[in-house]
Amino acid sequence: MARTKLSFATCNLYNLNEPGLRLYSDADGWSQDEYNQKISWMTNLITNLETDVWAFQELWHTKSLQHVFAGDTTNEYTLLAPIDHSGQKIICAAAVKSNVLVGAPEWIYHFPENFQLSSGGDDNQASDIAVQINSFSRPVLHFQIKPRSNGRKIHVYVCHFKSKRPTRIYYEPWYSAQAHSKHSEAIGSAISTIRRTAEATALRMILTEQMKGTNTPVVVIGDLNDSQQSNTLNIITGQPNYLLSGLSKGGSDVDLYSVGTLQEYRSQRDVYYTHVYNKTRESLDHILVSQEFYDNSRNRIWAFKGMEIINDHLNSDDHKANGSTDHGIVRTEFEYRPA
Repeated sequence: MARTKLSFATCNLYNLNEPGLRLYSDADGWSQDEYNQKISWMTNLITNLETDVWAFQELWHTKSLQHVFAGDTTNEYTLLAPIDHSGQKIICAAAVKSNVLVGAPEWIYHFPENFQLSSGGDDNQASDIAVQINSFSRPVLHFQIKPRSNGRKIHVYVCHFKSKRPTRIYYEPWYSAQAHSKHSEAIGSAISTIRRTAEATALRMILTEQMKGTNTPVVVIGDLNDSQQSNTLNIITGQPNYLLSGLSKGGSDVDLYSVGTLQEYRSQRDVYYTHVYNKTRESLDHILVSQEFYDNSRNRIWAFKGMEIINDHLNSDDHKANGSTDHGIVRTEFEYRPA
């Protein structure tokens, strides 16, 4: 196999579950008609957007994803979702062209054993801090692909970090309506931010162990629930230097490069978005790649061809009516062109 092109896409499935099953506090879940609309919308998307690796978030039920790909009579895709996943919680999943997938997938639940967020402060004005968290709120899916028989394996990590929505604190034993009700939004938002930051740090540690000194190609893809210049993304990417002078070459052993930034160098516009909340448009869904996919890297294997965002459906506020997702779809393509 000597594949010359390779493509990735990420899609938040917007709580894809079998009809009638509970979705959070909604005991009735999707009606049969709403479910049929979702399956039809997703099937059309997959059919019309030829992609080698699909990364999914917010999958409640494996059977639902199987229904989306029921028309794949050629068995072109292998679905990566636990067989016993049956509607009780959401996970990350994937659909991968069968001829590039190698090995078995794994879902990473726990942070690295040496993960610790605590400090006595790095100056005498800073008080102690300690964060007690040891697992991902949504397990990270990890698998490998090998697009070329004589090429390197590529490690893919599908992620879904904690949302920006304030954590509900009124369930907590310490919560007091008199003391905390006026501040529940601020406290809840801080808790969500801390959890998302911890998840980004844990993933960064996993990636560093995978990448440092190994020349291992890596792709991180999914709904990271934060913008491109956020602290969350900065932790994961390592903030690589894109701005090289002249014909100089760069690339970092452990950093990751956002295809959103790479697209800015190919376009006369640098504005795109994948989510709308209170009329604020943000890019929360990302594809991050190691130096083996960065054009100006000395160690480039795959050259960036372009990125596209499918987000016209975000103009609708009622995603139940047409079966669409509430996130934009990010797709990118690379071409085999070693430096």
